[in-house]
Amino acid sequence: MHLFDRKKELVSYLEGERKKNRTIGLVPTMGALHTGHISLVKKALSENDLVVVSIFVNPTQFDKKDDLEKYPRSLERDIDLLKTVSKKIVVFAPTVDEIYGGHVKSESYEFDGLDKVMEGEFRAGHFNGVGTIVELLLRTVAPNKAYFGEKDFQQLQIIRKMAEIKKLPYTIIGCPIEREPHGLAMSSRNERLSKTTREQAGFIHETLQATKSKFGTESATTIADWVKSEFEKNPAFNLEYFEITDEATLTPMLKKQDNQKYRAFIAVYADGVRLIDNLRLN
Repeated sequence: MHLFDRKKELVSYLEGERKKNRTIGLVPTMGALHTGHISLVKKALSENDLVVVSIFVNPTQFDKKDDLEKYPRSLERDIDLLKTVSKKIVVFAPTVDEIYGGHVKSESYEFDGLDKVMEGEFRAGHFNGVGTIVELLLRTVAPNKAYFGEKDFQQLQIIRKMAEIKKLPYTIIGCPIEREPHGLAMSSRNERLSKTTREQAGFIHETLQATKSKFGTESATTIADWVKSEFEKNPAFNLEYFEITDEATLTPMLKKQDNQKYRAFIAVYADGVRLIDNLRLN
């Protein structure tokens, strides 16, 4: 395994690998790696000769300083975990200064409205920060394919839009959500939950599954009202939003169309930790 913290050295190494006709996958992460991240890495390894795993807690995508400071960091543990997966992994773990050169600032993007709903409504500037770091990583690594989890499905669609707008010649791959035994979508933030809350948090996924069964016969408004009432019965979890949207445009569903795919999205607070999840409905 190779570890780099400088862009120039990473680029030089990858250029040498390309001369050997080796394909390169990229898995961008913010560290605190878990089984969900490893599933992305294994998918990338199955489709490429070499995989770059970036580990970088990106400050420009946090709208709250407190959230940035509390975000878990465990670089040595992450590297040890990746060593058990494959020798064909390259870790890129730059500093903030290495990435931003002393000017920690987001680029401004036009995402055709994908950033105006759900996460965008509650996290000002978040997706400009995501677009900025992902574009920087894509241009640095220049992978054949880059892999992102569907837990952050809105983010995945925005990254695809950014790549389209910027005409970046890299294939963006979405990968299924990995879940804990109780159904909670895997996330580094889960480490901040109490043991009891973490075990009970399967309630979020169970609620989404119930909306899927209701989707065939009930309106989006009726389903949303039902979800709200379920959370009111469970004060350990505070519902921030629930939306059913068109999967491609992320626009809220008004009237179901037979030829469109829909997905339910949810954001919840538990133990002061913000949790998100989603589920395809049809």
